[in-house]
Amino acid sequence: MATIDQQFVEYIVKTLVNNPDKVAVERKIDEKGVLLSLTVDPEDVGRVIGKRGVTAQAIRVLLRALGTKQDARYNLKIVNTDEEGAPRAEKKEVVEDATEEVEVEEPEESEGEEEVSSELAEKTRAELADLDDLDI
Repeated sequence: MATIDQQFVEYIVKTLVNNPDKVAVERKIDEKGVLLSLTVDPEDVGRVIGKRGVTAQAIRVLLRALGTKQDARYNLKIVNTDEEGAPRAEKKEVVEDATEEVEVEEPEESEGEEEVSSELAEKTRAELADLDDLDI
């Protein structure tokens, strides 16, 4: 039977992913506290982690709140697996050099199009320079 913390993480993650039936949470207790290992379908890993890890961090914050109530320290580990179910760190890929030279003919530009193109390029450069000044 799954504990309350496992059910909690499963519920949150199943609402985020496309393949909720492949969500699994393992629970281990060690000297650092409770380690929850989350395994999801490989195509859903990005959804669980989120941009810059924001979603994963939010899940960890919620676990921390649950930990205060349960008097436990929770750690969440997201296990990234490949299609065969093996951990991704162990997966070895061989990439073949499949480069091929292809000739591409560029369309001829008339003088009017060339002026518009360079104006657009200058405008785009100016906008990018403005964005570089922003502190985000």
